Amino acid sequence: MEKDARPSWDNPMQFVLACVSYAVGLGNVWRFPYLCQMHGGGGFLIPYLIMLFLEGVPLFYLELAIGQKMRLGSIGAWTAISPYLGGVGLASVVTSLYLCLYYNIINAWSFWYLFHSFQSVLPWAECPVNSNRTGPIEECERATPTQYFFYRETLDISSSIEGNGGVHTGQALCLVLAWVITYLFIVRGVKSTGKVVYFTATFPYLVLFIYLIRGVTLHGAMNGVKYMFTPKMEQLADPTTWINAATQIFFSLGLGFGSLIAFASYNQYNNNFERQAIVVSLINSGTSIFASIVTFAIYGFKATVNYENCLERTRVLLLNTFNLAEDTITMDTVYEWTEKLNATYPQQFAEIANKLETCDLESELDTAVEGTGLAFIVYSEAIKNMPVSQLWSVLYFVMLLLLGMGSMLGNVTAIITPLRDFKIVSSTGLKECVFPTGLVCLFCLLLGLGFTTPSGNYWFTMFNDYGATFSLLFIVLIEVIAVSYIYGIRRFEKDIEDMLGHRPNWYWKIMWGFTSPILLIGLFIIYIVKYIQGGTPTYQAWNKELVMVTEYPVFGQVFIGLLLVSSVSCVPLTALYVFCRKRKRGNHHKWERSVNTVST
Repeated sequence: MEKDARPSWDNPMQFVLACVSYAVGLGNVWRFPYLCQMHGGGGFLIPYLIMLFLEGVPLFYLELAIGQKMRLGSIGAWTAISPYLGGVGLASVVTSLYLCLYYNIINAWSFWYLFHSFQSVLPWAECPVNSNRTGPIEECERATPTQYFFYRETLDISSSIEGNGGVHTGQALCLVLAWVITYLFIVRGVKSTGKVVYFTATFPYLVLFIYLIRGVTLHGAMNGVKYMFTPKMEQLADPTTWINAATQIFFSLGLGFGSLIAFASYNQYNNNFERQAIVVSLINSGTSIFASIVTFAIYGFKATVNYENCLERTRVLLLNTFNLAEDTITMDTVYEWTEKLNATYPQQFAEIANKLETCDLESELDTAVEGTGLAFIVYSEAIKNMPVSQLWSVLYFVMLLLLGMGSMLGNVTAIITPLRDFKIVSSTGLKECVFPTGLVCLFCLLLGLGFTTPSGNYWFTMFNDYGATFSLLFIVLIEVIAVSYIYGIRRFEKDIEDMLGHRPNWYWKIMWGFTSPILLIGLFIIYIVKYIQGGTPTYQAWNKELVMVTEYPVFGQVFIGLLLVSSVSCVPLTALYVFCRKRKRGNHHKWERSVNTVST
């Protein structure tokens, strides 16, 4: 009866758009292009697409099938399969909670940049003047205006994780705004989320398309696009390339968080999730490739501008040193004149040798940047050099906001759905949707304010690096083993046949029973080995004008250990609790039977 009364999507399209909005996130824009750059450009697409069909699509299908069959959130669904597996769902909820705590701070940064885009001169385009008004601020002059604006104006970052300080008021207000919007998007459950995803899932593509048109027309953009599609096939022999392809597929699709199970639980029982799993997976990967073309066009423009600026500085230095006429040396003849002057005036040339820069377009393109460094520094630096830079800035940060908000819908739904399933709010008298949603959003907001302190970015990095990776690998490995070998492939086949009218073909069964578990076990072992071999965990600290690699202090290392263990431990602890409870009940029943026998 409860299952029939469960709210559902208005139509299958809403479910598909919700999955697209959730899966297509910031990682498609700032992680995938970085991996392409690191692992041989277009050559990286080969392992990426292979891993998509060996790992991504089958596991995506599996989670949608579980959610639609059980019509419950992650905890309820896994408990229904086996009470001993309830910890898998609980681990998913804990991991989603960690993600919610820090993910919305990225949306807060996007709001901050968006609000600062409505100025005649973008604030990251040039260094601010010092208090004496005698020149630029020294810290900005030593770094770059874009780095200064991000690290000092946006984050007001401390020199280490041990630095103390109050909350950054501007960032705190932006974080409050991000959580208020998140709350409004999901306050009525799938009824409000289903309407919002029409916008959050489609508008980013419009912005990407506009950026593609603008990007490929920028000076030097083709240098970047050519760089992306020039494969370095020797990278295919490097195991790291395959490992990164597998992990990118895994995290890009959002597996293991419980969001997909929660979304699918609101489907009609006979909804064709098989086709939807394939469509959403292909859209997600297609978006990564599409976003990479846009990103590499921007890379090409930025690299070309930096390269030509370097040549211009060298040209001016040569003209001034050797008293040459202005038009003697052109950009195209800088290297030729450098060799000529070195051969003709070796003593005079030696005096400026330490001032000469090495200008190389290839090395500019080889500089790989990911994450916030790409989204808020590299892109900002490229945007400031575009004509009508304010327009492009507004479009870009609106796109980042929608990508981030779309992912937040799934993250919060993964937490709220189990709360509603267990009727935690049934005795409150408040509306079932409003109370848990508001409670979760307020809780995450209050804890998230810690990320707006001077050391907050270092804690953000810690959560980003250690809050989900290890636990998700473990969770999905347990999921696929549980379905294939505990619940049983044959029972799972019958469930799918009951919903779709046909059984899954041999491809799905081979992936679930053999290929995907082997891959996941391999990734899991590699992650543990790398973590052990890596020694003391490190982070990048901003020290006035440069980024320094610094070891985490003892309390940071302890906290990393807690992050790694806290969600994973839910699985064995829940199983142990259920075992002890059943054993206690069994002993209690035996005692009751013995009492009855004696009284008889």
